[in-house]
Amino acid sequence: THGHEDHIGAIPYLLKSIDNIPIYANGIAIELINEKAKECGVVPNIISYTSDSVYEFNNFTISFFKTNHSIPDSHGIIIKTYLGYIIHTGDFKFDLTPQSNHTEYYKLTQAATSDLGVLCLLSDSTNAQVNLFSESETRISSSIKNIFQSLTGRIIIATFASNIYRIAHIIEASVSVNRKVCIFGKSMEKNVSIALSKGYIDVPPSSFVSPSDLKFISKDKITIIATGSQGESLAALSRIAFGMHKHVTIEDDDTVIFSSSAIPGNQASINRIINQLYKSGANVITNTSLNDTHASGHGGKTELQLMVALTKPKYFVPIHGEYSMQKEHMELAIQTGIPRENCFLLKNGNVLTFTPTKVFSLYSVFSDSNFIDESNNSIESSIIHNRKTLSDEGLITIIYSMDKNHHLINSPNIVTRGFIFMKNSTQLMKEIRQNAENVYNNYITNYTRFNESEIKSAIITNVSYFVNLKTERKPMIVPIFMEC
Repeated sequence: THGHEDHIGAIPYLLKSIDNIPIYANGIAIELINEKAKECGVVPNIISYTSDSVYEFNNFTISFFKTNHSIPDSHGIIIKTYLGYIIHTGDFKFDLTPQSNHTEYYKLTQAATSDLGVLCLLSDSTNAQVNLFSESETRISSSIKNIFQSLTGRIIIATFASNIYRIAHIIEASVSVNRKVCIFGKSMEKNVSIALSKGYIDVPPSSFVSPSDLKFISKDKITIIATGSQGESLAALSRIAFGMHKHVTIEDDDTVIFSSSAIPGNQASINRIINQLYKSGANVITNTSLNDTHASGHGGKTELQLMVALTKPKYFVPIHGEYSMQKEHMELAIQTGIPRENCFLLKNGNVLTFTPTKVFSLYSVFSDSNFIDESNNSIESSIIHNRKTLSDEGLITIIYSMDKNHHLINSPNIVTRGFIFMKNSTQLMKEIRQNAENVYNNYITNYTRFNESEIKSAIITNVSYFVNLKTERKPMIVPIFMEC
């Protein structure tokens, strides 16, 4: 539906598993997908669609409608089935003074008023807990220009690298007050380059300077656009704030602007950066009612209810956002007239099935997080869980020395890392050792065949329960068998 990272970021890794799968994309999303695929050494098979494209498949007809979002060329999807239309909104808001196109409302009402009607609406829930109608990006553009006109000294502004409209506004505001622009951050550099090549940012090439040129330019003639608006520790803004950037150090007359809002869970990291910026002498501007520096790309409660009213779906499924947001969105749909029994709050992997007489969700497909390390290798979530356990709870290694008949030669040896200080916990160590020995001996007594996998499982289960009972902690338990 559009080119944001959470919608296209996994594509190169999917292509490594499924070769030559067709990808339908539009506008700037195509360039962003190609760039990511190039970095991962794969070649995507992209089919370019427009808002007027129609694709006929065996059981479906697919068409599109333009939406407003924080990146150009965003679309929703209309799927025609013999039971009715299924509408997938993608990420959207209703911007009545948009930067480019208006939402194609008429396509939504056409589906709603057709003989088939809208069978199901799948709608973006990200701002379901926000009461206000989302701010227009045009208003933010004016606000940023006004802020720039009032500032002296160097401006450092952080925003999402994928918010092309916002980046364009910042660059245009800089040019209007005779400031040169310097881009920090790999993703920011890539996206600005693509936006310039496709005409989404229209300023002279002389508007930009390299980081090495900054020392030759007066500070009141500089705007630095940086990644790191969410407090990411390795992003450009964090390195600037903590004095670890090779080109920029915060000075007393610097102004740092956060042109973003906090993603849930990131507020603590953002506050850490803001505090450090103040300590270093910078003036900091964040998004408030007095300083409009950010507009969300997602619709608030009224817009979400308006989408339901326009499409008049029989069934409703909230998508995107946290579970609490989806729950709130479902309640909004019910208030708008959708029967509660026709709303489905699904978990990742749940399959919703429609038939001519009923709708149900009885089974799921496997769905799990798949992590990619710095070497582009896939890491299962169980490994990440183990790493977190080691980090938070520590490790207990139980070493069993046994003879060839699997009888213990002596009591198990206990080694801990990151759990407790053993010298101060002699009694606890004795109890853990005795418990581990008892579990092993009970197994040997009751089973004629030694199965290493089974006895390891028994030890881990029993010792974990015992340790948690004694300490209210759950360290990783690793049994090791040594035949002497």
